[in-house]
Amino acid sequence: MTRTLRIAMNGVTGRMGYRQHLLRSILPIREQGGVTLEDGSRVQVEPVLVGRNAEKLADLAKQHDVEHWTTDLDGAIADADIVFDAAMTNLRPATLTKAMRQGKHVFTEKPTAETLDEAIELARLREETGVTVGVVHDKLYLPGLVKLRRLVDEGFFGRILSMRGEFGYWVFEGDIQPAQRPSWNYRLADGGSMTTDMYCHWNYVMEGIVGQVRSVTSKTATHIPARWDEQGKEYEATADDAAYGIFELRTPGGDDVIAQINSSWAVRVYRDELVEFQIDGTHGSAVAGLNKCVAQHRSHTPKPVWNPDLPVTESFRDQWMEVPANAELDNGFKAQWEEFLRDAVAGRPHRFDLLSAARGVQLAELGLRSSAEGRRIEIPEITL
Repeated sequence: MTRTLRIAMNGVTGRMGYRQHLLRSILPIREQGGVTLEDGSRVQVEPVLVGRNAEKLADLAKQHDVEHWTTDLDGAIADADIVFDAAMTNLRPATLTKAMRQGKHVFTEKPTAETLDEAIELARLREETGVTVGVVHDKLYLPGLVKLRRLVDEGFFGRILSMRGEFGYWVFEGDIQPAQRPSWNYRLADGGSMTTDMYCHWNYVMEGIVGQVRSVTSKTATHIPARWDEQGKEYEATADDAAYGIFELRTPGGDDVIAQINSSWAVRVYRDELVEFQIDGTHGSAVAGLNKCVAQHRSHTPKPVWNPDLPVTESFRDQWMEVPANAELDNGFKAQWEEFLRDAVAGRPHRFDLLSAARGVQLAELGLRSSAEGRRIEIPEITL
């Protein structure tokens, strides 16, 4: 038996909604005949493209053989089994609220709201309605971080001491070469902010790999004060384009860990991948990117000798061993979609829900506050 779920995909004309969710997740799931459930039956997906630009929607539907599209969000929600949202953050709470109140399962991008109060209200509404809600935690499904988490579970690190992250790349200003990111990302009034954008990611990465985030010390910056929009018009960049954070974590075993994560749209890349995380522990260390993960056990750790008078003759990168996947790891967005669809059909909670999302919004809020006030801020536990 195969059941078909009608999925209203709001914001699918945007970069993330189109590339990651439609093109690399839902369409491949449709092409493979759906998702196999625990009882051996299958569930197929039927996307409905939703947005504000009818011409773009019609073009996408024709290009990808999608039968249904609409600019009527309310009607799409009413007719859907699942509502997906990748539209602008300031519109998201209203969309998710409407969907949950109508008993629809929800899968959504993040941040789920612009403020912590709104994010908490959404989490409370999910508790009241009992629908299944999943929030995109894509980085935890990436091959590199799957391997990194496996090393944690296997006790490879011993006692974890620290975590470091480097993320970002140079986003062109738009005057000579077009920018790779939309201009609203750099306008505070439109919801732009590196901190707001990425700290919700870093919260679930730190939680999902190491442990609970207990404090934040952050410094934000707007390194590039002027940019050019999609029409070639110069505008003032009012949002932070970089955030430098120090976080205190606690593992489930009670060990304290220091994490440092730099995030910047004004940095040129000299590393293997656009994002990398390093964990150091008493027994070993590992570095993971989107796909690759390398490790160095203490038994294989060399003893470098500091001598500034002589050039380095050893290759430090060659002293690490690559961690094998030992499994076929699919696209991270698609993998979470498949997990969520199984949860929705079973009517059970998804492990990455609106409460997890609220903690991400909380970290972003407190990160901005830490930078504005120039101090360390403890993170209180959220209760519904």
